[in-house]
Amino acid sequence: MSSLEKVWEYREEQLYPRLFGQPGRGIFPLDLELFSEVFGNQAVDPRWLHLGVFEFPPTNTRNSWLYVTSGGSTPWELAPIDYNPVEYSWLGVEFVMEVYEQADWPIQVLRRLLAYHVLVCHGRFGDMAPLDYGHRVPAGGAIDGSDDSKLRFLAIAKPNHYDASAQLDSGRFDFLHVVGISESERDFAKSTSTEALITALHLHKAYPVTASKRAPIPL
Repeated sequence: MSSLEKVWEYREEQLYPRLFGQPGRGIFPLDLELFSEVFGNQAVDPRWLHLGVFEFPPTNTRNSWLYVTSGGSTPWELAPIDYNPVEYSWLGVEFVMEVYEQADWPIQVLRRLLAYHVLVCHGRFGDMAPLDYGHRVPAGGAIDGSDDSKLRFLAIAKPNHYDASAQLDSGRFDFLHVVGISESERDFAKSTSTEALITALHLHKAYPVTASKRAPIPL
């Protein structure tokens, strides 16, 4: 029977390399500073500080730098005897973002998003719904921290250019693909749907890879 450590090891050492290639700089974990500075005085479970973000350089089949969280699917609160492969493993999600050049800002975007999701799932923001396909959230300012980026929001889509779901011994989980969007694009999605926005972004080559300095697409 797989232990938590074996589940964790499989995801990071076998599943992710098979899907995304060989990792780059290692994991960038969540920390207390992130929780306190971004989300205020929140009590933090020490296990949450083992969650983080991996970086994957381009491959022969992908020309983007890919960033993916690790830990949202770790079965922290279940004993191996209680694992159920047909259920979701812990939070049941990992977040993914693609950019054209190696950068630190996608790591910060995903660290913040994962921390927020953990807090939501543990009831720290009342009845706020956990993040899922179709959701849109503020990025906390310009997505890359610059003065000239128009992308200040994030949209979450179901990927179709890599597996949208994966299986662990402890259960399954979904990949939530994150793309940066502008205020006008957010407003378009509010009046139509995130799916309609993703279709428009794809037509303008603004999805699935986020270019932080791009202009808003005409809508």
